[in-house]
Amino acid sequence: MTTTTDTSRATASPNLDWLAGNARLTNLSGQLLGAHLAHAGLIMFWAGATTISEVGRLIPSQPISEQGLTLLPHLASLGWGIGSGGLVVDTYPYFVIGMLHLAASAVLGAGGLFHTFRGPAILKDGDGRAPKFHYQWSDAKKLSFILGHHLIFLGLGALGLVLKAMFFGGIYDTAIGDVRLITAPTIDPFTIFGYLFGFADGSWNPQGMAAVNNLEDVIGGHIWIGVLCIAGGAWHIVTEPFSWVKQAVIFNGDAILSYSLAALSLMAFISCYFFAYNTTVFPTEFYGTYRQSYVAIQFVLGLVFLTGHSWHALRARSGGGQLSEGDSLRAAFAGFLTLALLVAGLSLVS
Repeated sequence: MTTTTDTSRATASPNLDWLAGNARLTNLSGQLLGAHLAHAGLIMFWAGATTISEVGRLIPSQPISEQGLTLLPHLASLGWGIGSGGLVVDTYPYFVIGMLHLAASAVLGAGGLFHTFRGPAILKDGDGRAPKFHYQWSDAKKLSFILGHHLIFLGLGALGLVLKAMFFGGIYDTAIGDVRLITAPTIDPFTIFGYLFGFADGSWNPQGMAAVNNLEDVIGGHIWIGVLCIAGGAWHIVTEPFSWVKQAVIFNGDAILSYSLAALSLMAFISCYFFAYNTTVFPTEFYGTYRQSYVAIQFVLGLVFLTGHSWHALRARSGGGQLSEGDSLRAAFAGFLTLALLVAGLSLVS
């Protein structure tokens, strides 16, 4: 009897369901929303706690670039608490911003707990406007509706930077070594969108967007981004994908996640170039001249996101089964092309 019991214990499989993470909530729109809010709360808490910690060890009389800080350089580049020459003249704005992030993290965390434990597990079973945001992964129209709301928030964030730069104190301009208002942002679409194709100052530049060398173009670009995101958000809210889009694009949980991870990966790799080459957006007064560590962090994050994108894209393609021969060839070609681009990128930033 003892031998049998010991054998059954040795061969029993441990319960590893928790390793599935949020995949357990794939078809529970209400609880997945709770996890989404909790995740946002954790990010907000990290930002607030790190900011407060850095304020506590900041030495205002020394350049920010020499103090090994992570978040305060970003706040300084936005013109908060900075005077002539990029020196800190007031730490109170940093403290306030940190506390606001901590307060916001509490609100987001409470929302996450509510939707996890008290709210409906599936939004369509809720009251009020909750059912309006319920979705099925195969429902392209509802996913477009939700995408539209996300785009509007992104657009408002971009326009928030525009307002700060143009009306509320300005931002730091390394060209003059001081904070100034951006009174005449560039609106010319040929100038702004030329950066996407590598054209800057009338000639081609391999740095692309990272070649921007004045704040007027930077803020003008954010005006375009804000307007286009809001307009695109409104479009997606009131319409649904065209029939050819529904045929070309996969609509399921893994696919949607893979698209998001691809976008994050792209932004991380673009940040590599900005950190490496651009001193207008990332002034040397705050980030120093030795930027390899910043570039490495962005590159590693981009690689992690790209790996996640590839994993979930393959899962979406396979539908839980085996990839077709055509999909396998396309995946191999995409992997080869990605590696080639990464090698080219590394050669540019080295």
